[in-house]
Amino acid sequence: MTEPALPAGESKSQQAYNWISEKIRTREYEPGYRLVLATIAEELGVSVVPVREAIRQLEAEGMVTYERNVGASVTTYNREAYYESMDIVATLEANATAQSAQYLDAEDIARAREINQRMRELDILHDPEEFTQLNKEFHSVLFSKCPNERMKNLVVDQWKQLEYHRVSTFRYVPERAQESTREHEQLLSLIEAGAEPAYIEKVARQHRLTTLSTYRKKND
Repeated sequence: MTEPALPAGESKSQQAYNWISEKIRTREYEPGYRLVLATIAEELGVSVVPVREAIRQLEAEGMVTYERNVGASVTTYNREAYYESMDIVATLEANATAQSAQYLDAEDIARAREINQRMRELDILHDPEEFTQLNKEFHSVLFSKCPNERMKNLVVDQWKQLEYHRVSTFRYVPERAQESTREHEQLLSLIEAGAEPAYIEKVARQHRLTTLSTYRKKND
């Protein structure tokens, strides 16, 4: 068997973490899938030690569950965990956006508007995953100039948590899509007008929480 090419410059445990988390995110490893350390180590061409470290990190993040005398497996879907992740994303992303706002220039705003226009033109019923990807790109532009690098990294980490639970929230609440793009334009207008960071943060957080509220009403 050909071993996968792992990127250089990272520790073996980080490489193993990236590889396993991608398998989980793309559902190649479905919820409930048993993670056999020796098998994964052999597939990656590493010892069991870095794989074990990666599994511990994934367990800490809630993506893997460990049971005594059973071993590690991909965590099964937990609705409350999804809601919690959405709430965390709303808080972190809003704060990062507020910190970034004063540093965004006309080119950044134009880029965000171009992405938002593509979202408006997309057929959400046929391509919710593409809508979600564009949504991530839009928000990435808005918090791209946040001076707190750790904050930005935390946002991306929580996005990964959301993707584990739901590849696309908009698949389940397509009616929220166009309303979301209108709220995007409101955010852009506030940033252009030089609104207070605290207000931008409030509006950005409510934007995310409204999506969560719409999803909960439909699925609880």
